[in-house]
Amino acid sequence: MRTLFALLVVLALPTHAQAQSEVRPEILVLGTYHMANPGRDVHNMHADDVLAPKRQQEIAQLMDVLTRFHPTKIAVEAPVDSKQVGQRYADYLAGTYTLSTNEVDQIGFRLAKLLGHRAVYAVDESGDYPFERVINWAKGNGRGQQLEAMEAGTGARVKAEGDFLASHTVLEMLEYMNADSRVAQDVAMYFAFVPYGDPGDYAGSDLVALWYQRNIRIYHNITALIDSPSDRILVIYGAGHLGWLQQDIANDSRVRLRKLGELTGSPR
Repeated sequence: MRTLFALLVVLALPTHAQAQSEVRPEILVLGTYHMANPGRDVHNMHADDVLAPKRQQEIAQLMDVLTRFHPTKIAVEAPVDSKQVGQRYADYLAGTYTLSTNEVDQIGFRLAKLLGHRAVYAVDESGDYPFERVINWAKGNGRGQQLEAMEAGTGARVKAEGDFLASHTVLEMLEYMNADSRVAQDVAMYFAFVPYGDPGDYAGSDLVALWYQRNIRIYHNITALIDSPSDRILVIYGAGHLGWLQQDIANDSRVRLRKLGELTGSPR
């Protein structure tokens, strides 16, 4: 009797194949460098001119790769309540707007037009990033030099990214930035701030919490675009957000996480 009951329980459970075949919306976050060099981050990589003929050929190569995902919607890093993205994309389709060097234009607009999309969606949400508070805590608690050394290491990593871009294609650069090992390093960089603080003054922990808050709000805006189980949303965002948004997707059973490496066959 016990054996028969166990068999009935097993038969009632969905098999791995069934779970895998369940149709769920798919989300792929493409972590990018800031092609227009806006200089808004604590550490900023310098990018060469993406409008140069060589880079434009490489952008065309990137388009070929991203079309393999067959996105039904494209979301970009622009304020969610802004009407500029919609207007500029409409003007671009009408032939009255020239693409800027920003990755929103160079990747998002170009790919959307190539795929025949009528809209591109802004999903960004601003947030506090109280880095000065961490600096002040570190200086006041004998940890200033330690923090400076940590930040110098981050600066060196950003410079190395710029050096990599100088000798590689845009696609190779994005493969490098989207590799799982690199994404894990980027997330770990934020967690390195956690020890900076005390009970009652959680300077580093609050910094990480506010960064998480911003990204989970961005994720809300992304999932609000889902209309169908067959939706495939491509999200184009600064690479600093990549690991956090991927964690959100991976932890949400309603959707399926996709990655750039699946399209290129590159190691992850």
